[in-house]
Amino acid sequence: MPSYPADERDRRTFRFAGLELPIRSTIVVVAVILIVIFDFQRTLIPHELLHYDRNPVEQRLQSLSRVVLFFCVPMLIVLVGFRDRPGRYGLQLGDWRWGLGLAVAGGVVMTPVVLILSGSPDFKAYYAPSAEPLPGLLTTNVFDLVSTEFVYRGFLMLALARIFGPIALVVALFPFTFTHLTKPEAELLSTFAGGAIYGWLTWRTRSVLWGALAHVYIVTLLIVAAGGSGLPR
Repeated sequence: MPSYPADERDRRTFRFAGLELPIRSTIVVVAVILIVIFDFQRTLIPHELLHYDRNPVEQRLQSLSRVVLFFCVPMLIVLVGFRDRPGRYGLQLGDWRWGLGLAVAGGVVMTPVVLILSGSPDFKAYYAPSAEPLPGLLTTNVFDLVSTEFVYRGFLMLALARIFGPIALVVALFPFTFTHLTKPEAELLSTFAGGAIYGWLTWRTRSVLWGALAHVYIVTLLIVAAGGSGLPR
């Protein structure tokens, strides 16, 4: 497995109330806490457009909100605040042979599982309202899930990994799980395993892109199967 050694800037600390804290890791954790709060509250979406019924328009608005909160804000911190390279936070192809192979293998394994789950009443009730023609659905999921993989697996996990090591993968599961709290119970309970797999894939390949590819495929297939639509009309 790749190692993620800290450089001098990663190790810099500050003192607060008698505590010595790593500057970058502290900023990352506090930023992710605030980002999750603003995302849950739908802060960037006009109130009059919120119906909380997971219709395609609202899902697209949320995905655009996540581009800002989950991608642009962390990227601004990396580029301006840390003056660091995005590649150190998983925005690169990395070990693309392993990444592509594992993403495809994961998609093959998960396809029958997704098709079975999509037929359950809980999954149909949750995902069917988001069904729409495939181009729009893919656009929404790419915006949403690439941003999600970056904030949790790239920005949070890889920043913490350089100070705390592999336990960072487990720590990153906390906010990722919280973003699934309204989903069907079976999916919520499986989120820990799924998030760990996405984290392992990012760790192994040094890239968030391959986990994002698998994530987009699985969620898109689930919505299409649950809604019985999603194909071009």
